[in-house]
Amino acid sequence: MSDSPTYVPPKVWKWENQSGGKFTNINRPISGSTHDQELPVGKHPLQLYSLGTPNGIKITVLLEELLALGYEGAEYDAFLINIGEGAQFSSGFVEINPNSKIPALLDLSTKPSTRVFESGAIMLYLVEKFGEFLPTDPSEKAECMSWFFWSMGSSPYLGGGFGHFYAYAPEKFEYPINRFAMEVKRQLHVLDQNLSSRRYLSGDTFNIADIAVHAWYGTLMLRNAYDSAVFLDLASYRHVARWAEEIADRPAYKRGSRVNRAPTEDDNAILERHDASDLD
Repeated sequence: MSDSPTYVPPKVWKWENQSGGKFTNINRPISGSTHDQELPVGKHPLQLYSLGTPNGIKITVLLEELLALGYEGAEYDAFLINIGEGAQFSSGFVEINPNSKIPALLDLSTKPSTRVFESGAIMLYLVEKFGEFLPTDPSEKAECMSWFFWSMGSSPYLGGGFGHFYAYAPEKFEYPINRFAMEVKRQLHVLDQNLSSRRYLSGDTFNIADIAVHAWYGTLMLRNAYDSAVFLDLASYRHVARWAEEIADRPAYKRGSRVNRAPTEDDNAILERHDASDLD
């Protein structure tokens, strides 16, 4: 194994050159807004500013699940935030999320309105607000929360680690690809072992842990994320595949996973959602 020429880090790192890769034009070592622009506001109680990435569809799938149960307060407007164009650095978006990452939620049903950022925080806010998809039994809740937070700690290795170096970096280097491929396969094995004796991640009941984990690992399995199915031998994780397919067959998943994405020949995704009929 050799990646040459060898990089020698400077004593103090400075932001002098773009690093290259797919997202180089939006990466920077400082926070805050780059331009003044207010966010649009729709007609529903919940205003979602997002993009149809794994972190984005966690929220739209959960909202569609809540709507399927009859919660009118879960009606939402989903506005597209084009991160490739730097929309996450607008003054309006930064006001809701100072970290400039999608998704961000504004709940207009509270006085004053409530901002929530980070996908995990938004999910917890919603399930506690509506009292669904979170077990009440202490032991069952602990198991659910363990897998829920497993996803928060594990998925960055899949997306920011493996996905970046395998699919988005300006060059392919053996060391980081091997490092993160090994970790992703270890994670898949953890999931596969757990799902070999369970229908869902924490037992017999579908909950937010399944939604959160599926957004990343279900997408990996079913949509060949990063064009990596053969490289990672995804077909060998049979129990993960069974679980991923079952969740993807849920009507709410089919609706929520289409939101804030450009339509393709393979699906009828929608850039924004402002009414239930937009997904009919």
